[in-house]
Amino acid sequence: IYIFGLSFMMLSLTLILALLTVLISYQGFSNLKFQEKSMFIPYGVKYNKEYYRMLSHVFIHADWTHLSFNMISLYFLGSFLETQWVYEFGLMANYYFVILYFGGALTATLWPFYRNSENPSYRSLGASGAVSAVVFAAMLWYPELELYLMFIPIPIKAYVLAPLYLAFEYYSLKKGGSGVAHDAHIGGAVFGILFVLLIDSNKGIEFLALLF
Repeated sequence: IYIFGLSFMMLSLTLILALLTVLISYQGFSNLKFQEKSMFIPYGVKYNKEYYRMLSHVFIHADWTHLSFNMISLYFLGSFLETQWVYEFGLMANYYFVILYFGGALTATLWPFYRNSENPSYRSLGASGAVSAVVFAAMLWYPELELYLMFIPIPIKAYVLAPLYLAFEYYSLKKGGSGVAHDAHIGGAVFGILFVLLIDSNKGIEFLALLF
């Protein structure tokens, strides 16, 4: 498959997903009808059987800032994890990564669906849930990975950052009013954790050993 002269076979899955998301999101920036059609709307899923919305929202974003944050996180953590999995699992790594990304995206919609299926005005969009699955899978896979947060120039170990991030997301969810789908972030993170435990349960033991 070729796009702009590049063979998809030569690109990593992470880069392919990022490129597709940027292209489709760009289309949504200039075509609000297309954006509306692609959003996750629990009411539409429940009463209009628009099941495609549970995945289509992953490829559209509110603006360039929203898109950039998600794609930068996906590129760096996704590339790292994909490399680790190719070394560990060979060709199976491709299947695992696809399941992780889209499984995370789908799982991220479950809690928002439960909370908002009777609310016709609720809308959400973006790859945050899918990216959250990748980020947490990477942190669980290599808990000593050093990560940086914006405006904090000090590296933080993944096994320290992961529980702090989940606690922050849960606090923000309960507080409300942020306009951010924290429930989707948590759902994606949980899927990422469970998927890693499914393919290698020892990763959970290693993570907990470092944490405690």
